[in-house]
Amino acid sequence: MDRIVVNPGPPLSGTIAAGGAKNSVLKLMAACLLAEGEHTLDNVPNISDVDTMADVLRALGCEVVRQPGSRLVVAVPSTDEIIPEAPYELVEKMRASIVVLGPLLARCGRAKVSMPGGDDFGSRPIDIHLSGLERMGASFGTHHGYVEGEATDATGRLVGAHLVLEYPSHTATDNLLMAAALAKGTTVIENAAREPEVADLAAMLTTMGAHVTGAGTSRLVVEGAERLDAVTHRVIPDRVVAATYALAPALAGGSVTIADGRPEHMEMLLSKLRDMGLSVTFDAGGLTVASSGRSLGVDVATLPYPGVATDYKPFLLTALTVADGVSIVSENLFEGRFRYVDELRRMGADVRTEGHHAVVRGIDRLSGAQVKAPDIRAGAALVLAGLAADGETVVSGVEHIERGYDDLVGTLSSLGAEVSWR
Repeated sequence: MDRIVVNPGPPLSGTIAAGGAKNSVLKLMAACLLAEGEHTLDNVPNISDVDTMADVLRALGCEVVRQPGSRLVVAVPSTDEIIPEAPYELVEKMRASIVVLGPLLARCGRAKVSMPGGDDFGSRPIDIHLSGLERMGASFGTHHGYVEGEATDATGRLVGAHLVLEYPSHTATDNLLMAAALAKGTTVIENAAREPEVADLAAMLTTMGAHVTGAGTSRLVVEGAERLDAVTHRVIPDRVVAATYALAPALAGGSVTIADGRPEHMEMLLSKLRDMGLSVTFDAGGLTVASSGRSLGVDVATLPYPGVATDYKPFLLTALTVADGVSIVSENLFEGRFRYVDELRRMGADVRTEGHHAVVRGIDRLSGAQVKAPDIRAGAALVLAGLAADGETVVSGVEHIERGYDDLVGTLSSLGAEVSWR
């Protein structure tokens, strides 16, 4: 079964869980490389990107075991038993694999990592990663598609430095934060990413024995440790998955409660939902988003956190295709992230794109069609689009969706949606 089939159904109703954050757990798995011993991660989502990162860690010499429920155990060997080379056939599947570069350099003094792959929605160079690590005493060369790095200090360790990122890259911040945890001395990262997932990584590193302050702000200060310890850590909930289900009532009607939704992690998005006419409430039962009729058009611009995340945009734009009025959606981070719009047009959406902007004229209903997912979030958005379409919508390319969603079909079905595999 390699396609998802969506048919119009009743308004949604029920409570679901977002589960652990993909954009956090992959970095936490990489952080395990910093300390010998058995690490335990709880609230780990059952998604293919976790499987890919597990294979990367195994290639580096670790043992990775999924236990019943949502627990993952990573056993990391001694430094001389680590194989500091991440192979192409694994790294090309997932861009986040580049985050093993910092931990390997910090732990082993050298690393060889294939240039990263992953979703294709624009140029995302790793220059910020490399320039920061160079400031910490690493030297790099690129040979046959691999980045090869080595710590040049006589001790074989990275050295703390004052880093100013030219852009608050989430992944670069994570990589440099992990490298700094085992570097000699103090590292200051200015213009750091402020995402909740960065704070989650900082919390784990602090438990391991590093001293990190400023998480959640644009200035991180890290006191490197001589050695770090294996720990147990619980992954924060996935705010992007929560956003997916929070937008579903705008397309299908009804009410959805996300039991583990964290409003403080998605304040700007929730403000936009209210502007669209959706009801947004939070209590002990979770975060609830409800629709009382057709949504309203709004203007949206993606920005680094705490702004509207680029990962939210496919769901927002899709919801706006059936909203009342004209909306302007601006993408300020990745130039290629409107590639799914052609698929929405196949479903009758009135969307015109020019450069970094899209003009969306809402219509009453979309029309079911065969569409193909170009990446993780756009794939989920196309499934949501089927909830607001007359007739059958068939979504292919579901291997993208499985990279970031733990049973999207089952979860939507539990809310009453007519969604199935074919």
